[in-house]
Amino acid sequence: MVLPKAEHAARLYRAPPELAREAHVSSLEKYSELYRRSVEEPQEFWSEIAKLFYWRNQHTGPFLQYNFDVTKGKIFIEWMKGATTNICYNVLDRNVYENKLGDKIAFYWEGNEPGDSMKITYSELLSKVCQFANVLQEQGVKKGDRVSIYMPMIIELVVAMLACARIGALHSIVFAGFSAESLCERILDSNCSLLITADAFYRGDKLINLKQIADEALQKCKAKGNPLERCIVVKHLGREELVQDGSSSKSPPLKRICQSVQTPWDPEVDLWWHDIMKNASKECEPVWCDAEDELFILYTSGSTGKPKGVVHTIAGYMLFTAATFKYVFDHHPEDIYWCTADIGWITGHSYLTYGPLANGATSVLFEGLPIYPDVSRMWNIIDKYKVTKFYTAPTAIRLLMKYGDEPVKK
Repeated sequence: MVLPKAEHAARLYRAPPELAREAHVSSLEKYSELYRRSVEEPQEFWSEIAKLFYWRNQHTGPFLQYNFDVTKGKIFIEWMKGATTNICYNVLDRNVYENKLGDKIAFYWEGNEPGDSMKITYSELLSKVCQFANVLQEQGVKKGDRVSIYMPMIIELVVAMLACARIGALHSIVFAGFSAESLCERILDSNCSLLITADAFYRGDKLINLKQIADEALQKCKAKGNPLERCIVVKHLGREELVQDGSSSKSPPLKRICQSVQTPWDPEVDLWWHDIMKNASKECEPVWCDAEDELFILYTSGSTGKPKGVVHTIAGYMLFTAATFKYVFDHHPEDIYWCTADIGWITGHSYLTYGPLANGATSVLFEGLPIYPDVSRMWNIIDKYKVTKFYTAPTAIRLLMKYGDEPVKK
């Protein structure tokens, strides 16, 4: 949070009174006080936010320690030394059992094709996460292991990342638009032991055979002396087959069936998601982690050199994303929130997954493109789900501005 300089005061836009009255931060004065406390009294400020979450063990040392001055020694930051928690428990179990939000919608999923949609409640999401956490443990994944996730924007992506967090494994999500070489590079650098992907998906009119790209990446890993023993595959584009044979009653009908997709398969390595989920228990005790344990590794784009793996730890990340989501987006329980970012990037991690779920929010998860099949798509989605908070990138706004107001008005 940064206070505006005096010379920029004339550029401030004040919120309409009816919005300001209900806002968590209803005036510049209140914002100034919030900012002051966060800077001058960080221990007290963050301690108050921490009280909203569950800690298996309370911290035994200082709540927050850090050094950003190289002349004073090693650069470090340490949250809640000695405390133990689990972020999956805090964003799901806590909301289902303590906050009584089990029947609340966690996500409205909107596919690439209009009408390709589904919804999932907090209770349903918790059950699926527990099932997949058990699957991961059956495959030998344990606390501290790294799991690579290379998937389109589907519910199973959220399930996979939260299942990793539940058992203390680190997820390393790779944007589904990246090449086999990029995926291989990130798998090797983060020393992942397992890959989760999907058969295929459409991005607008373009068919992406994701499993084929994933297999190319795994072959590259093997050639470099680091073969992965397991690859779990979601039957996403082929899910119509699951509905027809009775394997799934929850998958939404496929609006665009593609008969030409061939899913390459190695029975020694590959496992279908739906097969291994069938008999998995819907109960899974969370693994309690130290506040400073690693939560995930996310790589920079690599546009300025080799991609750099950025590690985020549990407590600080949980508190920061929860607080910033609440205050920056002024979240209220009745809101329907939509962040258009891909989960493959940090914005999608923080403000489509962890931040909203930590606040018990209802979000829209969108697989498609802003102007597919036409320029009205985003406005149609906003209208369909009655979105009250819309978070997108300037690039998307500029793209939509080219088409004027007509798509909005209609």
